[in-house]
Amino acid sequence: MSLPPADTLSSRAKLALCIGAMGVVFGDIGTSPLYALRESIEHLPIGERSGAALGVLSLIFWSLLLVVSLKYLTVVMRADNGGEGGIFALLALGRFDHQGGDARRIPWGVIVLLIGAAMICGEGVITPAISVLSASEGLKVILPDADHYVIPVCIAILVGLFWVQHRGTKAIGQLFGPVMLVWFTTLGLLGLWHVVQTPQVLAAINPMHAVHLAQHHPGHMVAILGSVVLAITGVEALYADMGHFGRPAILRAWYGLVLPGLVLNYFGQGAYVLAHPADTANPFLALAPAGVLRTALLVLSLLAAIIASQALISGTFSLARQAMQLGYFPRLKVLHTNPDQRGQIYLPLVNMFLAIGSILTVLLFKSSSALAGAYGIAVTGTMTVTTFALFFVFLRRWKWRWWQAVPLCLLFLAVDLTFLGANLPKIVHGGWLPLAIGAGLLALMHTWKSGRNEIQEKVYGGAIAEVDLASIARSKNITRVSGSAVFMVGTPQGTPLALLHHLKANKCLQQTVVLLTILTREVPSVEDEERMSLESLGEGVWRAVGSYGYMESPDVAKLCERIAHQGVPLNLNATTFYFNREMIITGGGARMFEWQKSLYAFLSRNASPVKDYYRILPTQIIEIGLPVQL
Repeated sequence: MSLPPADTLSSRAKLALCIGAMGVVFGDIGTSPLYALRESIEHLPIGERSGAALGVLSLIFWSLLLVVSLKYLTVVMRADNGGEGGIFALLALGRFDHQGGDARRIPWGVIVLLIGAAMICGEGVITPAISVLSASEGLKVILPDADHYVIPVCIAILVGLFWVQHRGTKAIGQLFGPVMLVWFTTLGLLGLWHVVQTPQVLAAINPMHAVHLAQHHPGHMVAILGSVVLAITGVEALYADMGHFGRPAILRAWYGLVLPGLVLNYFGQGAYVLAHPADTANPFLALAPAGVLRTALLVLSLLAAIIASQALISGTFSLARQAMQLGYFPRLKVLHTNPDQRGQIYLPLVNMFLAIGSILTVLLFKSSSALAGAYGIAVTGTMTVTTFALFFVFLRRWKWRWWQAVPLCLLFLAVDLTFLGANLPKIVHGGWLPLAIGAGLLALMHTWKSGRNEIQEKVYGGAIAEVDLASIARSKNITRVSGSAVFMVGTPQGTPLALLHHLKANKCLQQTVVLLTILTREVPSVEDEERMSLESLGEGVWRAVGSYGYMESPDVAKLCERIAHQGVPLNLNATTFYFNREMIITGGGARMFEWQKSLYAFLSRNASPVKDYYRILPTQIIEIGLPVQL
């Protein structure tokens, strides 16, 4: 979704974008106060928490400034691909897919970025679980005997959350921004109230308190840093969702309300810990007076947690669609929930995977404290991959000298690796979960891309030239029949095998034949005038190439309408579409492991039908079997 230039927007439109960004972009990072400070100080003995609170606060404060403000908002978000951000935008900007060599091999740089994409999906499973679970645990503060209700309430909320996904985010999205506006305002006011009561907490702005914490508690620093990173979870959403709102709106929302609200709330929690070092069970809810106000804060935190989960769920849908478009993921059913905004999509299979994963995660870990042990590795791993990709963007896209790029990337990498190293001990305490999810998704993406590359080489590498097709079309042995046919071609050169099989079996050819190729460019969207190219090959045969961006879904029916409007006698309602139906046979010489060949065969058999992916009526499709041995 392309946005108009920021300077052409009215003040009202700019405000609307800022409020919308609060509801989507900052949902995850905005709910971190529910658990980040609590988990960070719980690693210290009760008697030492008050003295160490300033050091923990200093770490959180400077993490927000260095990672979110400096790295992402100031630097990373300038690396936009046609206004869009995210892992696959970096893949295009860094030109990782253009490294030469064997076309069947996946470049190593691409694999690194696929690791980052897989980790984001792992975070998509854990974030709804920890956000909703931590908010649900507030019931124990309001009702001390409600411990046994926490898990059922959490699961009920998750079931409802994933069930409503099929309706799209248009209706509920109108509530996201205003609710989060109230949320961040409440965070700031509650924090300010306690800061005024305990102003000495402001000393945490001095980074030396973080240094003193490391000096006096060296044995606890790894665990503390592993929990401090919870304060910046969701930072990748700032970049991935940039195309929805634009960088200016995100910057205004961050510095205008989100950052002040978060900082004041963390400092308010720190002030409470300084005044009540023995009561750190839930310093967030403790900010509100007991009674109606605390109950209202609990309800608001539940709403914020749901919104935070929704933001990452929608982001995972977009990530999966981008992976499909770029050929790294099998075809899945994609439903467009809002005809006015192409970015609002729903993937049933991905939604089911996220729902089952999140609910099982809650049942497995049972508490947000235990789940915090699984949280952080995916975030810090993705942060590290982003820095790696950013280095090549500096060199290849922005044409920086290496001595300009290295110091800045080393600074970012030092922070990333520090947090990543601090999270490694979590592997045995639950950190294995996002790693397992990420490894599974990486294996799937690598297998699918490798299989597609092998088939591209075997099936289309030796395709005959168009001049041969023109000769065949003129042959007296071929009968030209009335009607039109569209043959889907994998590459914009050569003749499709489906057409050759058709000619061999039927000895006939329609009067109008279109060889149609769908290409995905490494840009978010393609301008309308560049959507399609058309050329005549003679004898009623045409070649058309449709181009789409990785944020778009192909629509063959609309392409055929454009072809007809350009003078090709193509009757869409009476046209037959021919596809190759690949029948994968293992045991060949493809450079893939045998388990990958079997996995690819399984994925190929179960991929979404072409009628769903290309939006073609099933009654107009003929699939021709094409055995391929890998």
